[in-house]
Amino acid sequence: MNSILARRLGIALIVLVSVGYTIIPLVASLTTASTSVNAGRLVALTAFYWPHLLHVRQALTGTRSRWLPATLAVQVLATYLPEALGFTGWSAGTAPLLAGPMLLLLPLRWGGVLVMTMMAVEFWWLQSIFHNVTGSYFYALTILITGAMIYVVVRLARVTAELEQARADLAEAAVLKERLRISRDLHDGLGHSITAIALKGDLATRLMDRDLPAAKTEIGALVQVAREAAQEVRQVARGYRRMSLAGEVHRAAALLESSGISCRVNLAEITPSREPDEALAWAVREGVTNILRHSRATTCSITTSNRAGRTQLEIVNDGLPPNDAQTATEPVGDGPVGAQSVGGGLVGLVERAAQVGGAVEAGRTSQGGFRLMMEVPTS
Repeated sequence: MNSILARRLGIALIVLVSVGYTIIPLVASLTTASTSVNAGRLVALTAFYWPHLLHVRQALTGTRSRWLPATLAVQVLATYLPEALGFTGWSAGTAPLLAGPMLLLLPLRWGGVLVMTMMAVEFWWLQSIFHNVTGSYFYALTILITGAMIYVVVRLARVTAELEQARADLAEAAVLKERLRISRDLHDGLGHSITAIALKGDLATRLMDRDLPAAKTEIGALVQVAREAAQEVRQVARGYRRMSLAGEVHRAAALLESSGISCRVNLAEITPSREPDEALAWAVREGVTNILRHSRATTCSITTSNRAGRTQLEIVNDGLPPNDAQTATEPVGDGPVGAQSVGGGLVGLVERAAQVGGAVEAGRTSQGGFRLMMEVPTS
């Protein structure tokens, strides 16, 4: 809306200035000159204003017609030819208007040179006719002033339109970014929770016939995980997900142990700042989810260390499936990534690490297991 208003105001101002340069001499000519002279003036004005308005419109819309050289030549002829045919002082009213398209449609450097040339020609021509240095200088100066005014008005209208488009693009980018955040958080968070619910339900089913109290305990844990998943969905919708590495490691170890996977935890006594800490927590969640879904692991280790101001997290398990042997070094993200981790979850980890200046690597170990590593700045 602002761009449309700016364009209309720009057109109105240019039309007002353009008409003002020729209306007074035209009215005087209509009342004093012969019919044939007035007819010639009207033809010359039509030949001038038609390409002039066409050029201003092209400049406002940022387009270039393939006929631009021809229409610009027509405007130049309509500016100076009537002067040579006897319409004295004609170019004093048309040359200032020609300066606008010269600056707008030609490279600014060349347009400026041509405008300066037009000023020199106008000063020489008027001085030779009227022998008035001051008046000739004044009319020559109007070429520069009017041309610059037309150039500035059109450029302001164009800049307003470009800023409005840039604002719309930024708003669209913000919406897309928010959609990607929600998609990534739902994938990473709910994927882990649904895996845990499935494991708890399967374990409770197996215990139902031989150990009813233990089965009830697992069902209670399943209900708790489901409630936490519902809470996570609400947090994702509100854009708030506070996670900590220590808390996520604690939950991951408990889930692995309940699934029959021995978990060894060795966390260094470090406290990363909030964003790196959350990135590491997401890595633990994604790594453990992959172990539960895709591996045959019996043991898992979760280790952190601090080196030169950077925190490194390693999750290693011994259960890489046999069919991953040929695909365990496919490049995904910043490092070699095995089939066990290929997918949107690892892509999300790479994005999270990159946001805090970190990196992710994953691949098969020499012992036939799988290793996921994330390194982030400690602060």
